[in-house]
Amino acid sequence: MWLSVALVTDAGHADALADALLARGALSVTVEDADSGTARETAQFGEPGSAAPSPWPASRLSILVEPAAELGRMIAEAAAQAGLGVVPEYAVEELAEQDWVRVSRAQFVPARIGERLWIVPSWLAPPDPSAINVVLDPGMAFGTGSHATTRLCLEWLLAQVGRGASVLDYGCGSGILAVAAAKLGAARVVAVDIDEQALRAAADNAARNAARIEFVRPHARIAESFDLVVANILTKPLQLLAPVLCARLAPGGRLALSGVLESQAASVQESYRPWIALAVGAVDDGWVRLEGRLS
Repeated sequence: MWLSVALVTDAGHADALADALLARGALSVTVEDADSGTARETAQFGEPGSAAPSPWPASRLSILVEPAAELGRMIAEAAAQAGLGVVPEYAVEELAEQDWVRVSRAQFVPARIGERLWIVPSWLAPPDPSAINVVLDPGMAFGTGSHATTRLCLEWLLAQVGRGASVLDYGCGSGILAVAAAKLGAARVVAVDIDEQALRAAADNAARNAARIEFVRPHARIAESFDLVVANILTKPLQLLAPVLCARLAPGGRLALSGVLESQAASVQESYRPWIALAVGAVDDGWVRLEGRLS
């Protein structure tokens, strides 16, 4: 059995508190937006070449500790080291001991996209060795091929990528879209993400698939244009990134956006209207793919 502890603190002290907890025996600490999943959620994104995005106001820490841990003392000492004036309130939940790696891996199975593309977890054998197989280990990054938004983008790439095409994957996560584009025959693939963990996972997946991909570090400038631009992020950052993404399209270039619910499609289309007309290209489980071509 393990103990799962949850507490909320201001974002300015979150990293220091997490480090102090780990130093005092916490098995793991994850930090996320305390308002995640609500209307107050703070989207984390940024244009390469711009300043780093602002942090969210409050952070939720999820802490895993052994049942024998002196929890109250651990949190009080960590709070003092992190510079907090008071000890934050916390909630505790018991977790049954499990093989967490096996439980996590059991969620992912090979996913078939169209007639010739498979997304295959790295610990499983490809169902069809003759197909185009993207062998993937998501690590801590988003993108396994199982979510509707990712499927929508993979289907679009399958239809659009031709030999010699240049592709920009904006918000690459695990690198699943960038690797798929490379294996489908793109001559040049560039992948961007503001999350260093995501870039590391994506680079590992590119090497695993012998895919040539250029990874752009956060806030590095991209000047060139591309035949295809794909972004699977969230509605709010997609709206604010409209001029950035459209500026990266070559004349006649095609754009695909995912991470948008059907109810949000019209507002995203309106945000892009000054540069490109977007239409709903496909719908999957309540999510839409918006796509268009630059005239």
